Amino acid sequence: MRLKSFHAKTMSDAMRMVRQSLGDDAIIVATREEEGGGVRVTAAVEEDALPPAPAAGGARGGRAKAPPKPVEPEIDVGEVVADALQRHGVPATLAEQLIDAASGLDTEDPRLALGSALDSYFTFNPLPDGRAPVKPLALVGPPGSGKTLVAAKLAARAVFRKCSVGVITTDTVRAGGVDQLAAFTRLMKLKLATVEDPDALAGAFEVHRRTDLVLVDTAGRNPFDAEDMQDLRAMLSAGEVEPVLVLPAGLDALEAADMALAFKAVGVRRLLVTRLDMARRLGSVLAIAARARLSFCDVSVSSKVAEGLTALNPLALARMMIPAEEKAVAAKESAPRRAARTADWDEDEDGQAHQGADHGPDHEPGRGSGPGSGRGPNFGRGYQPEEDEPEMEPAPPPQRRAAAAKPSKPAAAKSATKAKAASSPSSRTLP
Repeated sequence: MRLKSFHAKTMSDAMRMVRQSLGDDAIIVATREEEGGGVRVTAAVEEDALPPAPAAGGARGGRAKAPPKPVEPEIDVGEVVADALQRHGVPATLAEQLIDAASGLDTEDPRLALGSALDSYFTFNPLPDGRAPVKPLALVGPPGSGKTLVAAKLAARAVFRKCSVGVITTDTVRAGGVDQLAAFTRLMKLKLATVEDPDALAGAFEVHRRTDLVLVDTAGRNPFDAEDMQDLRAMLSAGEVEPVLVLPAGLDALEAADMALAFKAVGVRRLLVTRLDMARRLGSVLAIAARARLSFCDVSVSSKVAEGLTALNPLALARMMIPAEEKAVAAKESAPRRAARTADWDEDEDGQAHQGADHGPDHEPGRGSGPGSGRGPNFGRGYQPEEDEPEMEPAPPPQRRAAAAKPSKPAAAKSATKAKAASSPSSRTLP
């Protein structure tokens, strides 16, 4: 299917352009009014339904002019990012903003572009490892989200770093809840404190006042039950504690976002994602953080306590969304065009620089590289580059004179890229 955007002063003019370019079988995907005036229409049509190209006119001597060689389209980083967001079921509004941020980055690596876009839109704040005194961490979330296993993993990580650890559980209702955590703490030679009310929890905090890291495994709560949330709020008021939301990947995006909003009302500020090894689509993970404005901290990619947790950063999340094989395919396809462009720049005679018009997107990311800035990606804390990763400060190509300059990509192409993410059946707009 071919996707194309048209800009005109009136809707009738735009529809006429659609019929002339794509034929009567074109399907209107999206329409919107432009801020500077006019309308933009995005339409799609099957390749076999395109109108036939006009026949080339005869040349002198009756010889037909040879048809020009088709120009191979250039790989668009924004296009690769849009495909990834569509495949992961990212809600349309969020996907459009991420595509805007990624398309304005000066890189040909889609994972670097997506990582920078994620860094500009989300915050990443890993959990403490116990090497410095911090508030007690209370793991909260719905039943079955993996809180007990996360508590065991956090305790194991702190013990491995020779830190003192205190483990408390309030999960006295679920059958086997205490026994499961007790089995983990026995292996690590830690004492497990079991409490049933806020007063007992306050006393446990006092006992562990000089402990490096205190972990509280709370009972699973129904975020849509007022009584459950009131009990959780009372338990968290027992002391100065930081609640951390634990949610599994693979949930429905809108349902998970509503859960996050309910838990944010009790003071949650960080999101810990579990079961990433069992999820193939991460749209709900982005929807949760975007809707509730939560910071990503750590993720769990295994059910084994010894394998622990992984601190999440923008590039690590981008690598999960765009696997290495997709990055390799994009690099292989774009290499010949990079060489052709380099040779084209070398043919410039006078070396005069004439910068084309900037067709950057409307969205301006808060941090990182803005659209049209020409800077490399700027990742947050915890970023570790791969060995095969390109340099982060690519040199800008020499620029040609205006007469030989390559026409800049029209804004319609970027709108078509964003329309691809918006037209996905799994992409829904967050309210």
